[in-house]
Amino acid sequence: MLREGLIYLSKSDTAKAVVTRSPLRGMSRRFVPGETVDDLIEAIRVANSEGLGGIANFLGESVHDEANARLAADVYFDILDRVAKEGLNAYVSLKFTQLGQDISEKFLAENLGRILRRAKDDGLFVRFDMESSEYTQRTLDAFEKVWAEGWRDIGIVLQSYLKRSAGDVARMNELGARVRLCKGAYDEPASVAYRAKKDVDASFVELTRVLLTEGNYPAIATHHEAMIDATVAFQQSEGIGKETFEFQMLHGVRRDLQKQLVADGYNVSVYVPFGSHWYPYLMRRLAERPANMLFMAGSVVQESPLRFLWPKGKDGKKA
Repeated sequence: MLREGLIYLSKSDTAKAVVTRSPLRGMSRRFVPGETVDDLIEAIRVANSEGLGGIANFLGESVHDEANARLAADVYFDILDRVAKEGLNAYVSLKFTQLGQDISEKFLAENLGRILRRAKDDGLFVRFDMESSEYTQRTLDAFEKVWAEGWRDIGIVLQSYLKRSAGDVARMNELGARVRLCKGAYDEPASVAYRAKKDVDASFVELTRVLLTEGNYPAIATHHEAMIDATVAFQQSEGIGKETFEFQMLHGVRRDLQKQLVADGYNVSVYVPFGSHWYPYLMRRLAERPANMLFMAGSVVQESPLRFLWPKGKDGKKA
């Protein structure tokens, strides 16, 4: 019931207007700092000043008309140029469907090619986000096509809750491609994804170990302390250099952990989404997993003097 209600609200202009005028908009800026490239760049500047790398994402997906797909590419052009000119520690992370994958693979190749050429001119890296399981194979196929054309400053995202991901990790390691590993946020069927948290976590830990030992500068994307502790313990036990991988977190989420990891000598980057689609983005993220609502609230509380009031999880750590 809650999920259906959040999905309905994500499509409601009336609900957006109410949220935009309410204190909730101010809180949402913690996670989505604004709607313009200027807002994004300022957030990245602040992140860099705190020793964090930046990952820029222009919100939007499932674009079905060429004009808006080209507009998205133009925005990424602007981001790449701003990052390069200001010498910021950042790169862009984008979705194939935002650039026209559902229009045609030919159009996607043309539109994406513009971004890749600009990124190469600016000496910047480009990551391709993963979407729902409906797009997993199509995303990997498109990635491998670009890889086969000789592009190397590119990376992909894989999700530990998908049962196929062990094979996908092995393939990306074979290519030498950079992988961001996350748990995955879409509501997937049991036929393709692990549904139990313990199974998703176990997969995440196992895939992390494979990436740390066989991967090319993997990004371990998690805010879960148990997953971070497992990563650090394995890295230390195997004598793996801190410089060979990085942790990644969402902008505004567990800033205390971000700062602690930097202080401990680890590389950390924050994923910074921005754009006019901030409202449906937040609502859909909550709808995909309503527990995210509690998680986001908990992230705020755990950084505050009231953190001792927040309930603990089964592992004895803050949930």
